[in-house]
Amino acid sequence: AGISLAERAWLKAKQSLIDRGMNWLQQPDCHMIAWHHEDYPATLRIVSSPPPFLFVRGNKELLWHRQVGIVGSRQPSASGLENAYSFAKHLAGNGLLVTSGLARGIDGAAHLGALSVGPTIAALATGPDLAFPSSHQDLYERIVENGAVVTEHPPGIPALRSHFPARNRLIAGLSQGILVMEAAIQSGALITARIAAELGKEVMAVPGSIHNPMAFGCHQLIREGAHLVEQAEEVAHI
Repeated sequence: AGISLAERAWLKAKQSLIDRGMNWLQQPDCHMIAWHHEDYPATLRIVSSPPPFLFVRGNKELLWHRQVGIVGSRQPSASGLENAYSFAKHLAGNGLLVTSGLARGIDGAAHLGALSVGPTIAALATGPDLAFPSSHQDLYERIVENGAVVTEHPPGIPALRSHFPARNRLIAGLSQGILVMEAAIQSGALITARIAAELGKEVMAVPGSIHNPMAFGCHQLIREGAHLVEQAEEVAHI
């Protein structure tokens, strides 16, 4: 029996993704790392449902470096942005690799702070060839040139809502500890922190104003046992 038009379209789309992935792998510093390969980071093997494959663009050796994840709100205060930048710059300048999720707000500021003195890693909710949000295309390119991006999604896969919690487990798994700068009670940053806690990683949070809803998630984490952090030096020991 012949295949339907819908099946034919699906097969064509799937072949297009395969072709895109094969072409991507031919480019410099583009890697696919299988779970059984020696380059697969040991810290990711213990996360819930570890990705069978990692797609990395940039310096794959950085995945094994001692890392701290800095996460927080997409709509932070001006002081939150300043803190994310300055903390990341200090930590990157003292031998820690800053890992975050390339999102607007705290993530972007943390990447920029780290890039001012060294490399950084971005865990993506897309394929390794896409920047999300698109406004971070220039930041994505700088990270690829000076650090690495990592994802479980093959080239060409767009950002979907379900990808973000999964992306957060990559940040938690790769990092020795997670620092939450500003976050609402319901936020992806708190998901990342709780995954890290379940993995036995150190969870840290910067307190904020009782009048700032973006601080309430950090306060909740501190109530639950996260380390209260006021200075970047307090993070450097992880």
